Order: sequence, then C-alpha cells, then structure tokens
Amino acid sequence: MRVITAPSNLGLRPLRPNHEPGTWRAPAALFDAGLLEVIGTPPVTSLSRPIYSAEPQAETRIRNGRAMRDFNLALAEAVRDVRCRGEFALVIGGDCSILMGALAGAREEGHLALIHVDGHSDFRHPGNYDFNHDLGAAAGMDLALVTGRGDPLGTEWPGVERPLIADADVIQLGERESRDADFAWPDVNDTAINTIDVFEAIAIGVEGVAARISAMLAGKPDQGFWVHLDVDVLDQAIMPAVDCPGSPGIPAEDLVAILQPLVANARCRGMTVTVFDPDLDPDGRYAATIVSLMAQLPFPTRPSVAHSHES
Repeated sequence: MRVITAPSNLGLRPLRPNHEPGTWRAPAALFDAGLLEVIGTPPVTSLSRPIYSAEPQAETRIRNGRAMRDFNLALAEAVRDVRCRGEFALVIGGDCSILMGALAGAREEGHLALIHVDGHSDFRHPGNYDFNHDLGAAAGMDLALVTGRGDPLGTEWPGVERPLIADADVIQLGERESRDADFAWPDVNDTAINTIDVFEAIAIGVEGVAARISAMLAGKPDQGFWVHLDVDVLDQAIMPAVDCPGSPGIPAEDLVAILQPLVANARCRGMTVTVFDPDLDPDGRYAATIVSLMAQLPFPTRPSVAHSHES
C-alpha cells in the first residue's frame, strides 16, 4: 500500500465571505494524529496544495474548475504509478473533487465499480440546477461528474473512455436528505445507480448493506472497484468537522464493519478519504476519531498482482 496526500479544497464553497475551506490541511492533521502509524507506516506520495479562489474562472461554471482539473490530472498520475506497482492506493484528501483524479488514474487498468459512501449523493449537474445562475462546487458534483454528467473538465480524462464509472456499477451509500421534500438531486433515483440511503442502511443493518454491495460486485467478478469515504456519512454528533454535517449518520461501528471486507478484497484498487476540515477541529478530537476508524481497516501490506492496462 502507498498513501497519496491530496490536499485540495478546490471543490468547496466558502462558508462565509473571505473564507477558505480548511480541508487542504486534513492530510497533515491526520498524520499528526497518528494515521500513518496505525496503518503500518506505508510510504507516502505528497501532492502540492493547489491555489483556491472564490472567483469564477473563464469558460467553466465550476468553482476552481481549471485548477481542479490540473490537480486531478496530477493525482491521476500518482494513482496510476501506485497501481502500476500493484499496490493499494489510499488517497487522503481534501474535498470530494479528488474522486475524479483517483478514478482517472485507477481506470486505466480497466473498468471499475464504485462504492460511494457519503452523507450526500453529490449528484448536482446541469440537469438539476441552473448552472448559468449558480457557480457549481465540484464536491457536490463528484458522483455526477464521474458518471459522465456535467462540465468536460470533470468528465473527460486522457486515455480513459467516458464515463469513468457506469451508473450500474455504483452504489451510493448514506444519503441523508433523500426523503426531504426539497431533496436537491432527486433524479439520482431515476438512474441505474444503486442507492441505499442512511435510513435504509440503518433498517437493513450491516449484513443487508453488505449483501447489496456483494450482489453488485458479483455481477462483474473480473472488474476491480474503488471505495470513496466522505466522513460526513457519520452523524454530526460524532463528526461535526466537515463542511456540511448532518443527522442521522451511519454508526461508526457499522461503517467499519461495512468497509472492512471491501478494503481487504483483492479486487479493491484503492480508497479516497475526504472532507475532514481541521479548522473545525481545534483540539484534534475528530482527527483522532478518523484515525481510530482507519486503524480498524485491514489495508493490504503487500503488493497485489498488477492488472493489464486497458481503457
């Protein structure tokens, strides 16, 4: 296994005037909290922090769209290098926009499935909001973009056929707003994306969630998969140090039980961990919560067999 730091905040909106989201500090904060030690002190590839701007950029309606594109191209190269060595790629972000680069790098081996564990579906795209009026934030669009919806800066990647992930190869686990009358992206339910909102996840329990995931993965047994973990899937009572906390959330012990067999599976090519904001964690208690969770996951310690490359 190799860790890649992706210190991006490019996909997030400012929470107030002159604010810059602090997710770029997450890798360093988690390292200070002992993350590397609890996962076996793997080698680290560190990407440079990109420059954040609250202002629109030319020829894109995504905030920081061009900077985000450049950062994700660099991340894709880093993930590709890790996977070429047959190693598991653990990408520590950063905001959810890093999912694009991670998948673009991993997808060069072949098609992928995606387990998208997030308190939000992140399915905003021009079909469900007025992109001419509102400047989009890629951290709320990552699932839409990786399934081919939206700005080409986030949907088209060198050497990889579009989309990065087919709808039917996605499970979205943890959405907490899907039953609200003003749910922002109800059209996600009209796609082939497999959705398990937080209410259903709690109702069917760990075994029910695991069975749904296993059934999807069993449909294409020769295909690898990627795990995306946005820590806002935890209840805000446990993890308030995110840009958009909420309740209910998947209980921490259930989340660990769901993730354990996934990261231990030889078909899993890597994992992204996103949206922790150390600026909202002045005493480090929530960094410690994440480190404790990660310590319970059986990350591989030896290289796996490298796959042949195909788009």
